[in-house]
Amino acid sequence: MRKIKNVIICGLGAIGTYYAYKLSKNQYLDFRVLIDKEREIRYKNEPRIFNGEKLNFEYILPDNNDYKADLIIISTKSYSLENVISNIKNFVTNNTIILSLLNGVTSEELIYKNYPKSKGLYSFALGHTYFRNENIIEHDGLSKIHFGSTIINDKRIDNLKELFNSCNISYELSENIISDMWKKYAFNCCVNQLSAITRYSFKEISENPKCLHIMKSLVEEIAMIAKRVGVKDSENFYEYTINSLKLMCPNGKTSMLQDIEAGRQTEVDIFGKTVVKLGKEYKIDTTYNKIISELIDIL
Repeated sequence: MRKIKNVIICGLGAIGTYYAYKLSKNQYLDFRVLIDKEREIRYKNEPRIFNGEKLNFEYILPDNNDYKADLIIISTKSYSLENVISNIKNFVTNNTIILSLLNGVTSEELIYKNYPKSKGLYSFALGHTYFRNENIIEHDGLSKIHFGSTIINDKRIDNLKELFNSCNISYELSENIISDMWKKYAFNCCVNQLSAITRYSFKEISENPKCLHIMKSLVEEIAMIAKRVGVKDSENFYEYTINSLKLMCPNGKTSMLQDIEAGRQTEVDIFGKTVVKLGKEYKIDTTYNKIISELIDIL
C-alpha cells in the first residue's frame, strides 16, 4: 500500500474536530473535511473553534470527482452513518482505508457491506470527555485511537501507525480489537445512559451506590450478549467499566448528557435499544437496558 497522503474526515462534532485539528497541522497531507452544501455555508460563517483557536479547514463536497482518498475517518454520530456511506463513494478506491470512530459495535459491519475491500479493520476513540457548545469545542488532549485488525499481518496497520506518529495522534494497537470494542460499548451503554437520566457527572455516578447497582445490572446484560457472540473476557466488563470511570475527569459530563442538555438527538439507538434488539435475538433478558432507553426517549 502506498503511504497515506490524501485524508478525509467526515463529521465535525467534538471528536471529529479534535482529530481534524491534528491532521490539519501536518503540512505533508492533502487533508479535507467532507461536508454537504448547507454545512459548507455554516462552517465558513461560523468556523469550529477548538481550545480558543479558530479552525479553517479545506472542505470537499460529495459530488467532487477529482479527489481519491487513502484514508477516510468517519466521526459522525451513529444516526448519520448511512448518509456518510453514500457521500464517500466518489472518494473510495480499492486501496482506501476506512476507519470508523463511531460509538457502538455495529458501524463497521454496515461500512463493510457497502465497501467490502475495507473489511477487517476496527477502531474506536477513548479519552477524557470533550465539551461542546455549538461551534466551540474544548478538550485537554487526553484522547487515544484504539485500532486493530482481524486480518493476520494486515499492512494497513503500519500505514496508520506511520500517519498517527506524523500527526502526534496518540494510539494503541489492540491485540483483540473486537473484545476491546465491546468493553468500551459496555462502558458507554452504562455510564452515558445513566448520566443522561440522572444528570450526574462521572464522580457523582461513581459515588452513588444505587447508580453502581444499576450500572452493574446493565453491564451484566451486555456481557451475556457479548459472550453469546463469541467475545472473550466478557466476565471482566464490569471491572473494566469501574476502572474506566475512575480515569474520567471527575466533573466531566458524558456526550449523551451534553446532547440531552443541548436538545440534540442522542445515540440511544446504538446503546440501549441495540442491546434490547440483540437480547431478543439471543433470548437474553435486557430489562434494565429496555427501561433506561425508554426513559431517554421520554427525555
